[in-house]
Amino acid sequence: MEDRAVTMATASSAPCIRHVFLTGSPGVGKTTLIHKAIEQLQQSSLHLRGFYTEEVRAGGRRSGFDVITLSGRRGPLARVGQGRGPAVGQYTVDLASFESLALQELSTKDHGTSTSSILIIDEIGKMELFSQGFIQLVRRHLSQSTCPILGTIPVPKGKPLGLVEEVRSRKDVKVFMVTKENRNSLLPEIVQTVMEARTHIA
Repeated sequence: MEDRAVTMATASSAPCIRHVFLTGSPGVGKTTLIHKAIEQLQQSSLHLRGFYTEEVRAGGRRSGFDVITLSGRRGPLARVGQGRGPAVGQYTVDLASFESLALQELSTKDHGTSTSSILIIDEIGKMELFSQGFIQLVRRHLSQSTCPILGTIPVPKGKPLGLVEEVRSRKDVKVFMVTKENRNSLLPEIVQTVMEARTHIA
């Protein structure tokens, strides 16, 4: 009886997962998994909103990245040596374009009840973190937990990124490490965890 009581107490004190993030090396397949998860979640008649990023190639080489919203809008996130703005390596970030798309998606009110909505954020990375508005909105969604977040964060490299480390250290966040070895088998667990997270939203 005593052992059972200890087990029940441990289970009740376990943190409730409200948000799910994928991490892993660049090019390992995080965004591909996000796309597959979106497809499965949409089959459950859930309302998804947010954005993902996509590589842009020209002449067989990567020339930048675009931000694409789940509502179908698209614009540049960054380009190789183009224009003025914050720089990440060889890329210049188009902050105005990013904010005009991503911030609107993150600011849109949920349709119906909060548990019918899921927010997609792919990704919280160096380029996106030049936007203070983006940082504030992500923090608000994490803390208020009006709907679960399914997103991606980079692996730690160089100087720590404040918001990324906040996400990684939260007790209500489940972080999946995506590798070449497990990327083809992770999808069911990711989707199940997101669905369970919906039940933990206040």
